[in-house]
Amino acid sequence: MTSPFRVVPSGQSAADAAANAAAAAFWDWSSRPAEDRAAHLRNMADALDGSRALLVDLAAHEVGAAPRWTEFNIDLALRILHQSAELPFLLADRHMPPGADGSLSILRRQPVGVVLGIAAWNAPITLAVRAIATPMACGNTVVLKGSEHCPQTHRAVVDILNGSGLPKGVANVVTALPDQSEPIVNHLIAHPAVRRVNFTGSTRVGRQVAVTAAQYLKRCVLELSGKAALIVLEDADLDAAVDAATHGAFFNQGQVCMSTERVIVLEAIADSFVEKLVQRTRGLRAADPRRETAPLGTMIHAAAAERVAALIRDAQDKGAELLIGGRVEGAVMQPAVIDHVSSNMAIYHEESFGPVASILRVQDEEEALSIANDTEYGLASAIFSRDTDRALAMAERLETGICHINGSTVYDDPAMPFGGMKASGYGRFGGDTALDEFTELRWIAMHPEGARHSL
Repeated sequence: MTSPFRVVPSGQSAADAAANAAAAAFWDWSSRPAEDRAAHLRNMADALDGSRALLVDLAAHEVGAAPRWTEFNIDLALRILHQSAELPFLLADRHMPPGADGSLSILRRQPVGVVLGIAAWNAPITLAVRAIATPMACGNTVVLKGSEHCPQTHRAVVDILNGSGLPKGVANVVTALPDQSEPIVNHLIAHPAVRRVNFTGSTRVGRQVAVTAAQYLKRCVLELSGKAALIVLEDADLDAAVDAATHGAFFNQGQVCMSTERVIVLEAIADSFVEKLVQRTRGLRAADPRRETAPLGTMIHAAAAERVAALIRDAQDKGAELLIGGRVEGAVMQPAVIDHVSSNMAIYHEESFGPVASILRVQDEEEALSIANDTEYGLASAIFSRDTDRALAMAERLETGICHINGSTVYDDPAMPFGGMKASGYGRFGGDTALDEFTELRWIAMHPEGARHSL
């Protein structure tokens, strides 16, 4: 399939035009009834669902995504749009009980204006839609800064959504060459029409976005890097835990913020678990989706694959054992399992962002919790145990925004708050909690007739 989208990188004048178009569309869009905005969001979902073949092709060519991953992206994006269609009805005024002096108060959520969404390449359809849908549901207009790694895919998503009948200027997209991406982002953050910023990407870039936004006192949602741990207790269903570990570590070649970076296993069942994990991994294979179909695709580029291979070599040099996989051919890297990972290895600390399941053996749940929290990141985690009360007690002590009991770390529900702690960012996408991120909460007080305020 040949893409009909030819992307011309945007300069600052094009970025200004996008922000100005969003600002011009704001008053009409924000004043529309809740049902009208909800209907547009549902129409956007239908348009996206009808464009699967194009998006699968674009994602394969730009970021090496396997069809299974892109289909997963589209399915989640549809759920985000349908969930966002419920939000406009939650923005009605709240009338508070009268004050002691008889004054009446209204709490009103109002859209903020233009929202800048900055989406990453690794889940291109989901992240583009997430950056757009909730702000629009709240009555805002949006400028999406597409990733320099997948400009065609991100522009296609916005063009598809606009093609559903969305009013002109409500959703806009800006792309840039790699060396111009940072200046364009900074320019858009500084634009006077932009009132909120949401960013999904690395912690390194997220810090820069936060600093720039702070200069202009603009609020951010930051969904950043992760180092998710999956803890396997001695009473776990090992087959279910192995399925979750392979899914969490290898889906999209481990290039997911929620990817299972560390598998922390109690020593009593470690040998059995590792044997099953290696056997399960043996049935997986990565390949370039432009040439052949396989469960896994490619890394974003050859340099990324080599970086992960270097982390594995460093771990081996310091005592870890590579049990399977790790072979690199260009940007294709076969899924790897490494055992006996410890804190003197770079892969213990760094986000690998690659298809590696790192096994850390521990003596008890206290050591498991200590190691799980021994990271600067805090996005997702998982615990496998047949004793849910025990798992819930452990979950309370994990320093992550999300914790799954007997489930994969790579899981999202658009109705639930999604975000991290520590260096994984702040703010939340998802559910009605996202209303706070993309609206202004105003207090309107009506004082009784005859009230006097004098010195």
